[in-house]
Amino acid sequence: MTNPGNRTHAQGPGVCRYNLFMNSQSPPLIIGFASDLMSITRIEQAAHGAGYQMHWIESQAQIAPGVPEHPTPQRTEHLHGPGYYLLEEITRLQPALLILDLGNQQVPWREWIGMLRSVASTRRIPLICFGSHMDVESFQAAKKAGAQAVLARSAFFGDLPGVLQKYAQVPDWEALAEFCKQPLPPIARKGLELFNAGEYFEAHEELEAAWMEEPSPGRALYQGVLQVAVAYLQIERGNRDGAIKLFLRSRQWLAHLPDTCQGVDVKQLKQDAGEVELALKEEGLEAAMERFKPVKYSE
Repeated sequence: MTNPGNRTHAQGPGVCRYNLFMNSQSPPLIIGFASDLMSITRIEQAAHGAGYQMHWIESQAQIAPGVPEHPTPQRTEHLHGPGYYLLEEITRLQPALLILDLGNQQVPWREWIGMLRSVASTRRIPLICFGSHMDVESFQAAKKAGAQAVLARSAFFGDLPGVLQKYAQVPDWEALAEFCKQPLPPIARKGLELFNAGEYFEAHEELEAAWMEEPSPGRALYQGVLQVAVAYLQIERGNRDGAIKLFLRSRQWLAHLPDTCQGVDVKQLKQDAGEVELALKEEGLEAAMERFKPVKYSE
């Protein structure tokens, strides 16, 4: 196995504290859903050669050992069962690409593809599949569920570096760095002021306007703070499940930003939001509200 130090596996159920994996200093990450050793080896060799790290989810039991399946398939963020722990893993790691082996019967890939490609917290992450060209039913099912591409094994492995280059989605680090050097625009500053005053709905309105006006990838900053603001608003309204969904969704926007962006302490914001989320899950709504903190930013 090549570069074993860069190969990681899911660790089972746990609470995410925004310990996000990918940044401008680390190689971009690919998550693979495969259990066949030969396939794993070939994908790892190509991925490492192209500058990626690999993270493997080989079975449902690896994600959530002993956790029963949710009784009915869902196309919204799962808040129970293995699907929830899958979302925790994916949103924590924020991969550049998801690769799924349709021959892997250790994961419920029909349901997982449908969820990952439809819910707001993960649908922006590219997802591709490969399998036997003889298995027409699986190909059709994967396409129907929303896979971005479904490739025959021969085509997939025949040009694996090209496949990775075509489908992997890596942030534009230079554009983000340039954006983050700029001062906060007045409308975003007003949004932060409203956030820190506990006016979360009004903060959402201002930050959404800032998001709409900014064309660069750095607009993720405004969307990330916006999602946290709405999560806090849902907590105030007693909507636990809605808040958890928003915390899951916020990670994609905050994950790739530098620790400080336009004077905003993004690292601290992620830590604070993670503490609120943890309190919400383990202690309840009132405990979560007690942990609300203002967004730190420089004047």
